[in-house]
Amino acid sequence: MATDTASDAGTATANEPLHVDGQSQLDDIVAENDVVLVDFYADWCGPCQMLEPTVETLAAETDATVAKVDVDANQQLAAAYGVQGVPTLILFADGEQAEQVVGLQGEDQLRALIETHSE
Repeated sequence: MATDTASDAGTATANEPLHVDGQSQLDDIVAENDVVLVDFYADWCGPCQMLEPTVETLAAETDATVAKVDVDANQQLAAAYGVQGVPTLILFADGEQAEQVVGLQGEDQLRALIETHSE
């Protein structure tokens, strides 16, 4: 995995997933971007690890801003969105929660979901 020091400055480019730590940071990302796909994951979760390349591809190739939330480090944030299992993906469009999908999803399904709200 490439180490990119640009993300350390707090201004990560939109073509890589942003790692979220806390509600206020997530609120800012949702407020500043039209379409945001949030991946609630855990390091110990096998399906989450399988989903990671897909999430990175979507961040690079779609208009959506992709954010990742470690549910172990952000239990209150996960609870606030009703995350029961991981991976859970929540799509925000125009600042509102639009979709929520649980479990390993295919790239095509997620791309279609993003494109539905990117119009």
